[in-house]
Amino acid sequence: MASPAPKDDCGFYILPQGYGGGGYYVYGTPRQGAAQYAHPLMISVILSVAGRWTHQDWRKFGVGNLSLANGVKFGGHDSHRSGLEVDVRPIRKDGKNEPCRWGDQQYDFEATKRLITLFMLSGRVDKIYFNDLSIPGVWHLGGHDNHFHVEILNLEIK
Repeated sequence: MASPAPKDDCGFYILPQGYGGGGYYVYGTPRQGAAQYAHPLMISVILSVAGRWTHQDWRKFGVGNLSLANGVKFGGHDSHRSGLEVDVRPIRKDGKNEPCRWGDQQYDFEATKRLITLFMLSGRVDKIYFNDLSIPGVWHLGGHDNHFHVEILNLEIK
C-alpha cells in the first residue's frame, strides 16, 4: 500500500506517525496514517498535550482516528470529517500500547483523568465524549468505553 500524501486538498496534514518526541503512539483504521489527517489546530493541540504528558508520565497515549484525506466519510463515523476531532485511548496501568475499557483491571483512572485535563487546558476543547462519567467535564456517548473523543473549536479569525 502506498503511503498517503502528507497534506490533502483541505489543508489537513497527517499527524506525525513515528513521533520521536514521545508522548503518543498511533493506532486506528485504516492504517498507515490514512485516517490521521488533521487540521493544523488539532495537530498543535495533540503535540502540545504530548509534550506536557511526557513531563508527567512515562507511558504513551494512543491517538486513533482523526479524519480521512479531504474529510471523506468513513466506516461507522458520522463525525471525524473536519480534522478537528480525535479518538484517544485511556491510559493502561501496564503501559502497553493496547486498548482497554474504562472499568477494566488495566484502566488507570487517575492517569486518564490527567490526560483529559491536559486536553481541556489547551483552551480549544468544545466537548469530550467518554463514558467514565466520574471524570469531570466528559459527556456520555454510546461506543465510547474504550476511547475518548475530543472535539476542538476552530477559533481562527477569517
